[in-house]
This record gives sequence, structure tokens and C-alpha cells, in this order.
Amino acid sequence: MVVGGVLVAAVLSSLVNAVIALLARAVGAPDDFEPLDPGSYIFLTTVGVTAGAIGWGIVRKVSRNAEGVLRWLVPVVVVASFVPDFFLFGAGGVTGVAALLLMHVAVAVIAVTTFRKVLPLS
Repeated sequence: MVVGGVLVAAVLSSLVNAVIALLARAVGAPDDFEPLDPGSYIFLTTVGVTAGAIGWGIVRKVSRNAEGVLRWLVPVVVVASFVPDFFLFGAGGVTGVAALLLMHVAVAVIAVTTFRKVLPLS
């Protein structure tokens, strides 16, 4: 059930990211901005969801207050994940980088929603 949930989260996140990438390109993100290519974001989305599930599982097992820890940890990790994207303004412009930031948030929302079902905290 957990593996299936993580797989569903990765697939759904990749589909949402495909829509974000297409919209970003439609409104002006450069066509050659590789992070908006499916091969880039599908791989990184899958890595992110998997890493998130592992982290969620660890916090769930070792913390007496997993919900409290995850309430601050998830946003901190998402914001930290923005940092590399800020170095891509030269290649992706504001539109490309904004799309990447939105992708991070979309993946986090989908992953957390899924993890709450397949890796419940209580």
C-alpha cells in the first residue's frame, strides 16, 4: 500500500508538473529551458516524492510528535528546495523559475496528501 501510494503521488505530481511546464512555455518560458523538459521534472519529481516518503517515515517512527515536526519540517524543506532554482534565472527567466517553484509546491501538496493516507501519523 505504501509503495503504491508513493507511486501514485509521483505519477500524479508528474502529470501536474507537465501541465505547469506546458503553461509556462505557453506564456514565455524559454523552449530550451531543460528543467521544464519531461525527462528532467519526471525524474526529479520521482526522487523528491521518494525522498519525502522516506523522510516522512523516519519522522513518523522516531518522533513522539510527528505531526508537529512535519508541520514545520515540510515547509522548511520545500523552501530549501527553491534555492537551486534561483540560480536558473539566466536560463529560465522569471517565468521558467516561477514554474519550477510552483512545481515544488504542487509536488509537496500531492505528496503530503498521499502520505497522510498511506503513512498515517497516528
